[in-house]
Amino acid sequence: MSEVCVHGLGYVGLPAATMMANYGHRVYGYDADPEVRSLLRAGDVHLEEPGLRAFVTQGLESGQLEVVDEVRPADYHVVCVPTPFDEASRTADLGYVESVGRAVADHLRVQDTVVLESTVPPGTTEEVLAPILEESGLAVGEEVALAHCPETVLPGDIIAELRNNDRIVGGVDSYSSQSAVRLYESFVDGRIRTVSSPTLAEFVKLIQNTFRDTNIALANEIARLAADYGVDSRDAIALANGHPRVDILQPGPGVGGHCLPVDPWFLGHDSEELDLIETARRVNDGMSEFIIGILVEELGSLADRKIAILGAAYKGNVGDTRSSPGLKLARELQYADEKPTPVTADGGAIDPPTVSVHDPHVTDPTLNLDDLEAATTDADAVVVTTDHDEFERLNPATLRERMCGSTVVDTKAILRPEAWRRAGFDLRRV
Repeated sequence: MSEVCVHGLGYVGLPAATMMANYGHRVYGYDADPEVRSLLRAGDVHLEEPGLRAFVTQGLESGQLEVVDEVRPADYHVVCVPTPFDEASRTADLGYVESVGRAVADHLRVQDTVVLESTVPPGTTEEVLAPILEESGLAVGEEVALAHCPETVLPGDIIAELRNNDRIVGGVDSYSSQSAVRLYESFVDGRIRTVSSPTLAEFVKLIQNTFRDTNIALANEIARLAADYGVDSRDAIALANGHPRVDILQPGPGVGGHCLPVDPWFLGHDSEELDLIETARRVNDGMSEFIIGILVEELGSLADRKIAILGAAYKGNVGDTRSSPGLKLARELQYADEKPTPVTADGGAIDPPTVSVHDPHVTDPTLNLDDLEAATTDADAVVVTTDHDEFERLNPATLRERMCGSTVVDTKAILRPEAWRRAGFDLRRV
């Protein structure tokens, strides 16, 4: 087994470091944030992920995983740092990747291998990271190996996906690919596919998520069209998907998480060819405005109204709020009178309502969340933006007694329409 230094102990890096440690590698976990390092050494996992705490504890107690305060020399350096999205320029901020590259360069030895897992624009491994590593005086592809192996995990099932998902490895040469494969085949049960270059591996990861984003955008546009014709979009999509060559995803309040709202833009980092992709991004980002339009149709003026949003997480049964559609809707409702695009039928702005947000899975103390009773008491409308099991099991009779209004907008189609309508609700599905 090898010595591995994992750079970045976030949603990807910490589970990856722990997986390698629990499969016998000697792993040094480094994060630039001293608070993260301190919490982990105290056995306090800073991420909400099923099974992760016990998994990390196992690695730490075995001694195979060590949280370190500085980068260590190692046979493998695995880079799992964030690549923030710059909203203004719609490009990736590669500052963390560059910083790690310089830190690794200070410790590189002949025959070491560097693997970039971070999601990055095509060309980053060869055009950005490789030159920084060569500041060590060692030649990439001749004296040190370099590859890209994009992460493919989904919050809520990260540990199983690290082990079972197929992986793509693109090295700068065949030796680099082979060296990276040796590391991943020690713990990955899925298929490991090698490709001709890091750039191809980077491109494939981005188009996987872009496919999902554009497919969801089609579903969301269908939902908006269906509303104009009085048709239930989900019934229509289910029937359309009965055709053997049709597979439309489901509409919703927008897309969240780190990948889908961001990765399509990374494709355009060094290209001017975004067209359909850019339109899809605009459609998905515009779903909060569509939902506000439904609320205006149902309630008229939103001034002095109370809207309860159920769902701060971006997906069901997890506590991850990154790019949350529910939180985006809450912000746009609260600042509705400042929106540059009118949302009322007569072309005017709307007066913002009172907004309350509830989520049983989110524990972020920086968010001003309410419990279910406080969020829904005296509410004029409820908007379901996350498909948590708890929301599917809501008792409509209890909510009807608690609320002063009867409007429910179900953006995830998890409520039983008949039961809610029998309880006196006017239920709208997206």
